[in-house]
Amino acid sequence: MLAGLLCIPVLVVAAAVLQPAGEVWRHLLDTVLTDYVLNTLALMLGVAVGTLLIGVSTAWLTVSCRFPGSRILEWALLLPLAVPAYIIAYTYAGSLDFAGPVQSSLRAVFGWSRGDYWFPQVRSLGGAIVMLTLVLYPYVYLLARSAFLEQSAAAMDVARTLGCGPLQSFFRVSLPAARPAIIAGLSLALMETLADFGTVQHFGVAVFTTGIFRTWFGLGDPIAAAQLAAVLLGFVLTLLVLERWSRRGARYTHVGSRSRPIATRRLSGAAAAGALAACALPPLFGFVLPGAQLLLWTLRSWRETVDERFVQLVVNSVAMAAAAALLALMLALLFAYTQRLRPGRLVRAATRIASLGYAVPGTVIAVGVMLPFAWLDNTIDAWMREMFGMSTGLLLSGTLVALMFAYMVRFLAVSLQTVESGIGRITQAMDEAGRSLGHRTHEVVLRVHAPMLRGTMLTAVLLVFVDVMKELPATLILRPFGFNTLAVRAYELASDERLQEASTAALAIVAAGLVPVLVLSISIARSRRSAPTPPRPRAVPIRDIPEAA
Repeated sequence: MLAGLLCIPVLVVAAAVLQPAGEVWRHLLDTVLTDYVLNTLALMLGVAVGTLLIGVSTAWLTVSCRFPGSRILEWALLLPLAVPAYIIAYTYAGSLDFAGPVQSSLRAVFGWSRGDYWFPQVRSLGGAIVMLTLVLYPYVYLLARSAFLEQSAAAMDVARTLGCGPLQSFFRVSLPAARPAIIAGLSLALMETLADFGTVQHFGVAVFTTGIFRTWFGLGDPIAAAQLAAVLLGFVLTLLVLERWSRRGARYTHVGSRSRPIATRRLSGAAAAGALAACALPPLFGFVLPGAQLLLWTLRSWRETVDERFVQLVVNSVAMAAAAALLALMLALLFAYTQRLRPGRLVRAATRIASLGYAVPGTVIAVGVMLPFAWLDNTIDAWMREMFGMSTGLLLSGTLVALMFAYMVRFLAVSLQTVESGIGRITQAMDEAGRSLGHRTHEVVLRVHAPMLRGTMLTAVLLVFVDVMKELPATLILRPFGFNTLAVRAYELASDERLQEASTAALAIVAAGLVPVLVLSISIARSRRSAPTPPRPRAVPIRDIPEAA
């Protein structure tokens, strides 16, 4: 039943295609729908190429090569994950626009004026592709690096004995073996691309997320907005099907119980400089420069922006994020333990259904939440008017209940996957040992499982907390009147081109996002230190060799 409730927004949006086409939908079809499709496809293609090139190359360099700064860069490459795409878009727009510091400095140095020089237009489809690539390549990098670390050097040795050089061995052996992980990371990056609203809206790119918002609030047609959301949902489902099809059940394993990690080569000279540049530029442009610009703007404007209103924004954001994280953890524990204690197809199917929301953009979920909640409010209000002559008003629509429900639909999968991973490491033998000592099921969970899951639960809470802090489209559409968060405030100020004033809220969101990235960075460092080493040959004393019969 709970899984069914969580999938209602997706079903409502999917059912919108059955609604008869209205005047607004026909207007969209005749004017902008083709632009939405083409721009969305171009955005996905550009981000796919960029994230693959950066993510795979940097993952391979940090695993297989040693060069100056490689130890630092292997975790620094994750730092752009802390910066939401819309925030990096605000910083680069403010820095690279005609009135920004970069072009102003060029005009001051060379004496140029408007029309005397060419400068790339950041507020464009190409600019959106670059911004999204800079913050989404870590998805590919993280999974590709894990796949490369798990590979054995034996396969590379065989390739070299067959005459393959290092580059040929990479393309013929390592890259195909890591393909499932790379495709999984690319799918995550593309789903985030489809879900983005702030970047494309700020750069004026007409895609489905901006079209849904304009149709709902600009044209005042929720049905047409739901139909646009259904088309966007079709993009997401197609992406998921292609990801499954690309793997087609393929499995890559290393034969033998012992395997050596891939040998690292120490680079020097031009090769070391090239590797250093390839690994340092992505975090430089994806985190360091935007973070420095935000910090500079904040130092200039904090006296005007840090006031009681800002404190209220922080309280609202932290309270909603903390409440959503704790509720998602409780629901994740409920689903995970139901699946563990009563395994079955129905339970597994319900768990998977409850996890579908993470693949759906926040704009689509907001539309799917608003429509049934508005229908329920209107139904209750009409019944109360008829029976008692009184109006109940809006009980669910435009309330924190609707917003929290959208957060659960969107981010429950993050908590659920983390909890399932932790519970999967607790063997059934531990449960049986607890029951043999006279403990009931709930006592085994409290006394055995809870201490072992402490770190897992903290990770689940942390991940959902940061995701809710960064969420923009669902919050923007479903928030109650007069209720703002840091993400919404940064969006409002940036929309008014008050980028310097928006920097304080944006920097607070980035600071919150740094916490899970630092946790991931620590695990990256540990994975390198704990990588298996080849066993040393052991001399066997003659007395230990059994005599032949």
